[in-house]
Amino acid sequence: MLTIKALHIVSVIFWSAGLLYLPRLFAYHADCEDDAGRRRFCIMESRLYWRIMTPAMCAALIFGFLLLPHYRGGWLAAKILIAFSLVAFHIYCGFVGRRFMRDESRRSSRFFRWINEIPALLIAVIVFLAVLKPF
Repeated sequence: MLTIKALHIVSVIFWSAGLLYLPRLFAYHADCEDDAGRRRFCIMESRLYWRIMTPAMCAALIFGFLLLPHYRGGWLAAKILIAFSLVAFHIYCGFVGRRFMRDESRRSSRFFRWINEIPALLIAVIVFLAVLKPF
């Protein structure tokens, strides 16, 4: 069980890093005015999303499900709900990335800087729930 827990934590760290960084890339991309820079951001965003974030998310979910039989409590239900909120945010980032690739994004860099806070808050709540197990 400890190996699975360690793999879950590592994959969550990788996934979280991407969830925190990708919206920041979107903010920089929204401010970019030259074609070469926009192409570069599309490559960076796509590689981060598909090569790091998505495999890490899948691994985090798989290892998390394997850990489910070992834990109980209301805190776990709340943690799972918030984790699936992060999955929804991940999917939303995929849609945003595709919009940027088609040069259809009309959101401002300020918008992306604001939504960059969403995963940070959700991740913090998950950590507190997992450590404190308040209910």
